[in-house]
Amino acid sequence: MKPGQKFRDALASESPLQLPGVINAYAALLARDSGFQALYLSGAGIANASYGIPDLGMTTLENVIEDVRRITSTTDLPLLVDADTGWESTHGVPRTITELEQAGAAGCHLEDQVELKRCGHRPNKQLVSTEEMCRRIHSAIDARTDKSFVIMARTDAVAPEGLDAAIARSRAYVDAGADMIFCEALGSLDDYRAFTSAIDVPVLANITEFGKTPLFTVDELREAGIEIALYPLSAFRAMSQAALDVFQTIRKHGTQKPSLCNMQTREQLYEHLGYHRYEADLDELQKNQNPPS
Repeated sequence: MKPGQKFRDALASESPLQLPGVINAYAALLARDSGFQALYLSGAGIANASYGIPDLGMTTLENVIEDVRRITSTTDLPLLVDADTGWESTHGVPRTITELEQAGAAGCHLEDQVELKRCGHRPNKQLVSTEEMCRRIHSAIDARTDKSFVIMARTDAVAPEGLDAAIARSRAYVDAGADMIFCEALGSLDDYRAFTSAIDVPVLANITEFGKTPLFTVDELREAGIEIALYPLSAFRAMSQAALDVFQTIRKHGTQKPSLCNMQTREQLYEHLGYHRYEADLDELQKNQNPPS
């Protein structure tokens, strides 16, 4: 089954579909083993975790594709990818879609910010016109070879233009062919209700920590008509704080012993990796290569 169809099937089976952000292949395995049906790769996660830089449109399509391939080669769960503005000026939206499809992504979202974009929960965001964003969507749709590959349109219009403008833009994006809508930085369930009542395709709510959107529960989001609940950097933030605590503990105490209770054990790591299966295969291979005399 194609990755895009897997994503659509997951969406049909769980409402709202919980979409955890994974920053690397091992995080994808942990999310899979926790029971999630689909995954998300954040542009901020790539910039922050893979390159140690801010999420300010500084990463390239090649940077993203590298992480996509690592994740899709590790798990069969469908992966939705943050494609920012589509790298319109450097590669063009059509090549972005082609590369993502070939790397095994289930879909992507394109946003209506200018190419020198900002984090969706930061000030001073600037948008392209509705017409230009619709052209991005048309280019993406024309480029995909698998019709199930998800083209999601993200709008950042609420902050600079207001809720009504964001809804009007999203309607235009749906008319242009967007399969789903991602409306960034809404502040209330009433805003989500207004949005979902006006849009006739699935709407994603970005439930990111320390931003403008409260941490609504899946029950609250379901009642508001939301069909996808995104947690783009939750695990990454927890992992980063845990790593910092361990580094500081080792530096302060000269040993990692006080942190052992917070660590994943070697055996737990092996379980998620399927280590013993690989080791058994290696043992069998070595036995066949070195038969007893």
